[in-house]
Order: sequence, then C-alpha cells, then structure tokens
Amino acid sequence: MSPTQLRRVCHSLRRGGIIAYPTEAVWGLGCDPRNAGAVRRLLALKQRPMYKGLILVADNLQVLSPWLLPLPEKLRIRIQQPSAHPITWVLAAHPRCPRYLRGKHDTLAVRLSIHPAAHNMRNLCRQWRGPLVSTSANFTGHVPARSLWDLRRSGVLKQVDDYLPGLTGGLSVPSEIRDPGSGKVIRSGL
Repeated sequence: MSPTQLRRVCHSLRRGGIIAYPTEAVWGLGCDPRNAGAVRRLLALKQRPMYKGLILVADNLQVLSPWLLPLPEKLRIRIQQPSAHPITWVLAAHPRCPRYLRGKHDTLAVRLSIHPAAHNMRNLCRQWRGPLVSTSANFTGHVPARSLWDLRRSGVLKQVDDYLPGLTGGLSVPSEIRDPGSGKVIRSGL
C-alpha cells in the first residue's frame, strides 16, 4: 500500500465517500464517523438497520475520546494492551455520540488497530488522523469478503467510492467483542 493510495482514499473519505479496505480477517467498509450522510449511505449499502450500531476503529485511543465518556485508567490500560487476537470493546458512549453510530445503545463499539495483522488499518487511520466507521464488507446476512475477488463478486465493490488494495491480515475470524469492565465476551467471532 503506497502513500499515494493512502492519500487518495483519505481524499475520498473527506468528500463523504465510502471506502473498502482489508482488515485483520475480512474486508471492511468505512467512512468518516462525523459525516451523517456517509454513515447513512453505508448502512443503506449494507442493508443494516441503524439500531444495531457500528464500530469505530482507530490507531490510538485518544482520537476516540470525543465519542466516549472518560475511561478509568485501569480500563484505558486494558484496552490498549496487545492481545493474541483483535478485540472490539463496548464502551460508554458520550451523550453527544450520534445515534447513527451507537444505534439503540448507550455504548459504542471501538477497536484499536494494534494487532500485528492490522497494519493496513493502522496505516489508514494514521493517514486519516482519526477514527473510521468499520463494518464488514458484505450485505447483511451474507458472508464477509475475505479477498478483493470476493468483494467484486458480491457486488459490494461497485457501490463504494474507493478501496485500499492489499491483503487481509490472514486471521480466520473477525475481532471478538468484549465488555471491558467484566471482560465478558459478547461475540467470539464468526
């Protein structure tokens, strides 16, 4: 993935575009979480109801702070520690966090791209300088794309504004979803 490709994709994001990109295990779809129109367009593309909420992905916890209530230091440390597999954390959303991101919940799902297999996402988030909406690149109820070929074959690629070429991180399942307070696994992957 070249610096030129990263700049091009970030330009699409700034214009309110939806992008596709490889994640740790599957291809993802993303957009600017501050752009309500882009998020609603992404939800329509996926045929995903807004009440379910979405995930924000970032390369560091600090850029997620506008969407979250302040975290106790113990939780901040836990969330930032690398693990054997990627983890999405369900955290208390700031009251100003839009419903189009958190759905019917008072929480927001967030993932730091700190797992070694997340190098594509980490580079994208660094270049973008903020979090991205991140959801699997598939129509709701269909199998997520694991390759660019899968993305083309599904018809999803035709509906995005740009994509970042590359390979997924090779993991067999997407991130698990956890409650940081209890450590309870909410979703263990596909």
